[in-house]
Formats: sequence, structure tokens, C-alpha cells
Amino acid sequence: MKLARILPFVLLLCAGLASAETSTPPAGDYIYEGGSGSLRVKPNGHFDITTIGANAHTCALDGTIARGKAKLDDTGCVVNFAVNADKVQVTTNGSDQCRGYCGMRAGFEGAYIRPAPACTDKAVAGSRKSFKRQYDAKDYATAQATLAPVLSDCDKTLDWITKGWLRNDLALTQYKLNDRAACLKTLQPLAEDAARTDDGIKENYPPADAEIFLPVVRATRTNLKLCRG
Repeated sequence: MKLARILPFVLLLCAGLASAETSTPPAGDYIYEGGSGSLRVKPNGHFDITTIGANAHTCALDGTIARGKAKLDDTGCVVNFAVNADKVQVTTNGSDQCRGYCGMRAGFEGAYIRPAPACTDKAVAGSRKSFKRQYDAKDYATAQATLAPVLSDCDKTLDWITKGWLRNDLALTQYKLNDRAACLKTLQPLAEDAARTDDGIKENYPPADAEIFLPVVRATRTNLKLCRG
């Protein structure tokens, strides 16, 4: 008897979840997980996606979402949108024509995250500007308090180059605060690449990626030397 009473509520809950997953995403801006692109949805269901992949290859597409799907132009490409809390999972029907919207090393399928207020592009830029002002004024404790949350709280939506610069800025601030252990810990994710030569970076990364990453690597080498004493 108890199971009979509970079962309708379970079925109703499952139906509600399924409906939420296949509905048009709420209007707003979403960031591709890893920070390498964006999804923008308008109130009328129109969307546009831009992403960047390896070696600066890109994807660009747009259309209108109806019941969680969008058929692109006159092609056989169908893009699916599944909403789950603050994420939108984007997939396709597997049509080869979907590849026509991307360069060879780029893709757009994956999770797009609605960023926290402090993690939007505008908010991150504002935090970095405040940090620089505080650092230049030698108010290192405040500068650290400004930048550290950006690196930790926005990890999933920061692109890898921005994250690299943030790590270097934070590490140098920690060095100024005589916290060498924290400095080394902050730079640890970059240490393996910093140990490579410039030619080694060029061998391990596509040309366009190596070009934008090398300045980060060189800054990391310098800051690692400082923090190692």
C-alpha cells in the first residue's frame, strides 16, 4: 500500500526532471567548461556558440532552439541542449555536417556553465584590475585576498592562459608576503612545462598555442626561481 502511494510521486518527479533536461536553456550567457568558448541564449530561444580549440581553430554556429533541439540551416545537423541546474550539455545527432561549423582541431559539444557572478568575464577583468592597483600600491595582503578567490572559485570557467597568468600574479604576491611555500604550491601545475626549454614547449604544443603560452612559461620560470630562493 505504501509503495502504491509513493510510486505516482516518483513518476511525477522523474517526468519533471526529464522535462527540465530537454527544455530550452534559460536566457543568458554560459561559458564552455575550461573557458574556451561561450553559449549565448536569448529569450526567444535564439542561440549562438563560439569556441576555440587547439592551434586557434574555432567553431561558430547559431540557430533557434525548440523543445531542446536546433536544426542548423538546411543541413542535417541537429544540436541538442540538455539543461541540468547551472549547466547546459550540448550534443549533436552525429551528422558529419555538424563538423562544417568548426575548424579541424575545434569542437563545440560539451558542458556550458552559467558562471557565478564573480566569474563572468567582466567580473574577472574587474578583479584583475583591482588586484593590479593593490599590488602596485604594495598592499600585498589585500591583493592576495582579491585574486585568490578568482583562481579557486572560477577554475572551471577560466581559460588556460588566463589561469596561467593568474597563477603567476598570485604566486608573486605570495612571494612578496614571504610565503614561499604557498608560491611554489600555486605554480606547481605549471612547473612541468616551466622545466621544458622554449623549443620543448614548441614541440609539445601546436604553433599558435605555443606562441601564447611561452610568455606564461617564461614568467613561471622566473617566479619559481624566486620562490625556491
